[in-house]
Amino acid sequence: MKTRSIIAAGLISLGMAGLQCAASAQGSYPERPVRIVVGFPAGASTDVAARAVAQKMSDIAGQQFVVENRPGASSNIATEQVARAPADGYTLLVGTIANTINPSFQASLPFDFTKDFAPVGMIGSVPNFLVVHPSMKASSMAELIAEAKSRPGQITYASSGNGTAPHLSGELFASMAGIKLVHVPYRGSSPAVTDLLAGQVQAMFSPASTVLPHIRSGKLRALATTGASRSAAAPDLATVSELGLAGFETSVWFGLVAPANTPADVVRRLSELLGAALDDPQIRQQFAAQAIDTVKAGPGDFSRYIASETRKWAQVVKDAGIKPQ
Repeated sequence: MKTRSIIAAGLISLGMAGLQCAASAQGSYPERPVRIVVGFPAGASTDVAARAVAQKMSDIAGQQFVVENRPGASSNIATEQVARAPADGYTLLVGTIANTINPSFQASLPFDFTKDFAPVGMIGSVPNFLVVHPSMKASSMAELIAEAKSRPGQITYASSGNGTAPHLSGELFASMAGIKLVHVPYRGSSPAVTDLLAGQVQAMFSPASTVLPHIRSGKLRALATTGASRSAAAPDLATVSELGLAGFETSVWFGLVAPANTPADVVRRLSELLGAALDDPQIRQQFAAQAIDTVKAGPGDFSRYIASETRKWAQVVKDAGIKPQ
């Protein structure tokens, strides 16, 4: 009886020690600066959000979170770099919608986003706005669809490049509306919007933050927002789903991911720091000024969202008959 008591006491002691070690490991992280790699240029919505969150996480943790831009190849350069980084929580990636599109659009990648990364949590999203040049007769989404049906294959829409979220938003829209649009890819949003403003192309699915100034000045006409709900930046603009294409939803979303096999306690600590940063009123104000919707989702929810987005865009690519490049 005495022996059993000694063994039980020992097991309890070991258990408490294990919990204390885990708590100590989580509490001591981070012990040095943490690098957050962004696969897009400085000034993009993803970069703006990452820098705001990194600063707030630095303040909370008492250790620097530093943003590094590694643009190129639709974020594949940055993604590969972080996939190969040590799984210790000191090199993170801002994962985006591009990471769920690329596997279906590109023939081969040197990494598997769903297997090589551990989701930490979402940060936010920017809806696309469906905009047209004022020379277009259509003053509503229904009128645009009607015009496209009367002139199949004659209405052009710009995008920031093949395989980007604006491109596939247009493909999904055309498929659900039963119309044929002509895709005109550009090397980035800026030249696409420049040609749209000049009337060289007629429509575009563009991140809200990019076209809001032109909508407000009357240089572009907004027909709908592609988000699941209306944007706080344009509350009077109805969603595509509200206007008849039920279930249509696309947005430029982003969140933090770490290399696979990063210790679970480190991932939890990162998720806590990110959640605390997103709760800060100043962060929410900064996001709102950039038409960024704050989105809080922990590792589990973010993992499921990544999986659903990957399936969704694979189907869109297949339905559009796009061959992997």
